[in-house]
Amino acid sequence: MNIDTIDKSILVVLQDNARITNVDLASKVGLSPSACSRRLEHLEKSGVIEGYQAVISNEALHQTITSIVHITLDGQSESHLAQFEEAVSQCPHVVACFLMSGEHDYIVRVNARDMAHFEHIHKNWLSALPGVSRLQSSFSMRTVVNRANIDVENV
Repeated sequence: MNIDTIDKSILVVLQDNARITNVDLASKVGLSPSACSRRLEHLEKSGVIEGYQAVISNEALHQTITSIVHITLDGQSESHLAQFEEAVSQCPHVVACFLMSGEHDYIVRVNARDMAHFEHIHKNWLSALPGVSRLQSSFSMRTVVNRANIDVENV
């Protein structure tokens, strides 16, 4: 799908406030409400907009530990990757998971209440994932940048 200047404007506004009314969105991007609604529907149906979600404070949920876990599997066949990916997607503690090139097969981000909770996650969830041969965890000391948004205007 080609994304034009108006589509980019819509995406920029939605990244700032996904709860904006269609009338207000249309006004901000210079369209009529009906034209804006059609564009928005097209962006959703074409997969440019994958969904809408609330950004919840880790602190409010007492999730004080953020860990980046490098995972190495004992094999890299399609079946190894598929089994791992199916299982990791079922882990409620995994916030993000990325298939990687390089030394490790996956990088996983996990939030936990404290070190005891992380130890539980490590032993009972991450270590139990199929095909895992090695886990290496690093812990965030402080969040510097954590963007959910992308730079739409420079795409």
